[in-house]
Amino acid sequence: MFEALIACLPDLEKEASGEWIIDRVNDGTPEHPKHFPFVDYSSTAMKVENEIYNIVNNYPELGLTSYEDILKKHGIDWEKESMKNADVSKLDAQAVMMALLVGAVRADRFCEGTYKAFIDNGCIRKWIERLKEIVEE
Repeated sequence: MFEALIACLPDLEKEASGEWIIDRVNDGTPEHPKHFPFVDYSSTAMKVENEIYNIVNNYPELGLTSYEDILKKHGIDWEKESMKNADVSKLDAQAVMMALLVGAVRADRFCEGTYKAFIDNGCIRKWIERLKEIVEE
């Protein structure tokens, strides 16, 4: 179930998460409107995101569309610091690890760059490594 996601670990070590694209050309006039900054994610970041969504879509029995409820049940708020500081050493795959991963990807829809921050601070790698430990047990 998690094999393809776990297989992304080596690439997460090698490749940057992506880069911010900031419009420094346009001046904001009607003729030259400024574009909102956005992240151009790396191929590895996109592959991890796709694998997360594949799990969500192919295993509906995990209930991962309710990731916020799953996080709350385990005392984790759906916000960056709470998720970043979550002790994952005793958490199971279904309940929190995938909820953390899904929550990180979904958060980027509301606040551009959140997913990049979770990759850059090592959380995505740490959570996938925990999944790997669980699978190997």
